[in-house]
Amino acid sequence: QLQLVESGGGLVQPGGSLRLSCAASGFTLDYYPIGWFRQAPGKEREGVSCISSSDGSTYYADSVKGRFTVSRDDAMVYLQMNSLKPEDTGVYYCAADTSRPVCTGRYDYWGQGTQVTVSS
Repeated sequence: QLQLVESGGGLVQPGGSLRLSCAASGFTLDYYPIGWFRQAPGKEREGVSCISSSDGSTYYADSVKGRFTVSRDDAMVYLQMNSLKPEDTGVYYCAADTSRPVCTGRYDYWGQGTQVTVSS
């Protein structure tokens, strides 16, 4: 069974940092592009970032450019989040596209999410 598991969420003050991790079981993450999404209460889910598996290209939503960095190694994908703002609060999900090596915005496997709360 293919599964994704996020970790690293928590409560942080504005201006602080967190690093989220995405791990997989049942398949090897480094073959697939991985996207990060978030959903705040009462809002639609939005794409935050993506990293391809073909050449490591990265993509970011305008709202997080310059503050968030996505990276990967053989086993994990990470989302380093710096200069966090209250509007970054939400449940963060990672997702994998097992049908192509580039970021297209389409994903077929999702994790359960990890809560990130930015508050003083």
